[in-house]
Amino acid sequence: MSPLKLKGIGGLLFMLVFQSTFAQKTIQTDVLVVGASASGIAAGIQSARMGAQTIIAEPSNWLGGMITAAGVCAFDGNHNLPSGIFGEFRSALYKVYGGPNKVSTGWVSNTLFEPHVGDSIFKKMAASTRNLSVQYQFRFHKAILENGVIKGAEFTKTQTGEKVLIYAKQVIDATELGDVLANAGVPYDLGMESNEITKENVHKGPSNNIVQDITYVAILKDYGIGKDCTIVRPANYDPAEFDGACTDYYFDKSRQKPSVDAQKMLNYGKLPNNKYMINWPGYGNDIYLNIVEMNEADRNKELQKAKEQTLRFVYFIQYQLGFKHLGFADDEYPTPDRFPIIPYHRESRRVKGLVRMDVHHIARPFQLETPLYRTGIAVGDYPIDHHHKKNPLAPQHLDFYGVPSFNIPLGALIPANTNGLIVAEKSISVSNVVNGTTRLQAIALLIGQAAGTIAATAAKENTTAAKVSVRKVQEALLASNAYIMPYFDVPVSHPHFEAVQKIGATGILKGQGVPTGWANRTYFHPDSLVNRQELLKDMLPYYKLEFTQQKKLILSEAIDFIMKTAAANKTAKANWDFANKKIFTQQLQQAWIQWKLGYFDPAMPLTRLEFAVLLNATLDPFNARPVNHLGQLR
Repeated sequence: MSPLKLKGIGGLLFMLVFQSTFAQKTIQTDVLVVGASASGIAAGIQSARMGAQTIIAEPSNWLGGMITAAGVCAFDGNHNLPSGIFGEFRSALYKVYGGPNKVSTGWVSNTLFEPHVGDSIFKKMAASTRNLSVQYQFRFHKAILENGVIKGAEFTKTQTGEKVLIYAKQVIDATELGDVLANAGVPYDLGMESNEITKENVHKGPSNNIVQDITYVAILKDYGIGKDCTIVRPANYDPAEFDGACTDYYFDKSRQKPSVDAQKMLNYGKLPNNKYMINWPGYGNDIYLNIVEMNEADRNKELQKAKEQTLRFVYFIQYQLGFKHLGFADDEYPTPDRFPIIPYHRESRRVKGLVRMDVHHIARPFQLETPLYRTGIAVGDYPIDHHHKKNPLAPQHLDFYGVPSFNIPLGALIPANTNGLIVAEKSISVSNVVNGTTRLQAIALLIGQAAGTIAATAAKENTTAAKVSVRKVQEALLASNAYIMPYFDVPVSHPHFEAVQKIGATGILKGQGVPTGWANRTYFHPDSLVNRQELLKDMLPYYKLEFTQQKKLILSEAIDFIMKTAAANKTAKANWDFANKKIFTQQLQQAWIQWKLGYFDPAMPLTRLEFAVLLNATLDPFNARPVNHLGQLR
């Protein structure tokens, strides 16, 4: 064969190798969700339900992130706020296990479950959702930017090495550590801010890059008395490391005295079917590893330390405490070591958003100059909870104070100066302190649902996320049985839930926040009479109510006020005869029956619930006056 022919064949082979090496596939969609975390799966489902073609790209084969793949299968908070997709998921758990009592197995939560059951529920939800495609084994490589706008992302298929480019109208970063926003060069914060920056009076020291401890959870299974599941003694094992984890092993009196014995320590995370979630912060398997800014290889190398920490603690439980019959569950994770797919990250990069939520927005939302509560898109009731015990350089005495339940502002999900990206999971724009509560599982689901709502709306309207109407997003969330205001005493099952949520979001009738510990509350007080003097002030941004000395609001006065206001406002609902008081009153009396509000008398004082329903049905201030991301009326 001639050298020329050999050269030609060599060139052809080179071209084939070149094409194979650089083979890539291009996909177009409306919404791309990077990561099937708690936020990611909720975002994808919500976006697709709203009619947007949606792809979730996930590096593993599991859905749910920290809830399932990380093994944190016990909901912290929101038990009394069964909002949106979180409420759906919890109802599905009740159906699988046989009711609320069947999942109230441990004392850390009202709802505990096996990780694989949670994964199967999410997979079932995803499979039944039109317009949604879940791509497994898709490892994020880099963001696709055009003129500073994020247009999609590039992935590598783990099994084949094939590169896949997914272009989308909107991208949602639902990764555990905010990898998309970082790769795209979107500004963010990491670690603790000084008090000079936040004015929160919680962290009094200087700014630093310290994040919360992480945990590699272990799911143990009871194999029965007489079975010995004790693992091989781990390297560097010393029981003194876990001295003080429980009263059964407490010798070093310089350590904080434990309040539980070994069995109660295990029962902390007791799951259905005789399993245990080992996620114990007190001299247990928390570990400090700040791997956020590392590449994947370095992260995995460091995370081996977290696994070793958990192995030592499991051996301590089996050997030192005598629970030999407890071993790693063989029916949970398809991993060689039976560990969860991913570790539990409590903290991430935090995007610099259109707004930044700090502890003041939780502690006194109705008193602040910027009423971010008007833009609420997700709710939570868990206290601020930081894990720093394994890092001696971290502040050990943060001055946390009681906070009520709260909502998260929409602008915290949108980067300040970058189009094409919406941020979810633990990377939203909150202070380091606030991350201690917004990081929890139920809230992450609700953040994701909101992100999916914003993305689908922006994609359908061919606009940017920042230009999507706040009220339109809130309307869509309410239509999905999601809370936008954290009202404990008017649940989603209440017939006037929507009216109270909408009027609450205007601030015309404000709630009362009450810190109560592990399940904080905000009350609407639906059966209390309207305080006319408070109403006079709170309604002023919307409408003018004439000053009188009366302490109560009488129905007849409300009728006169509505008729007068409707005449001057074209936004009032048209199905009422606002020009004729007699007819209007008759219409209201008939509506009162349909609304099941009971007694009707023009001379009666109105309750807060009655006035909320009345105002929402007639003047509709929620939609009549749009708000910007600061909660200011337009």
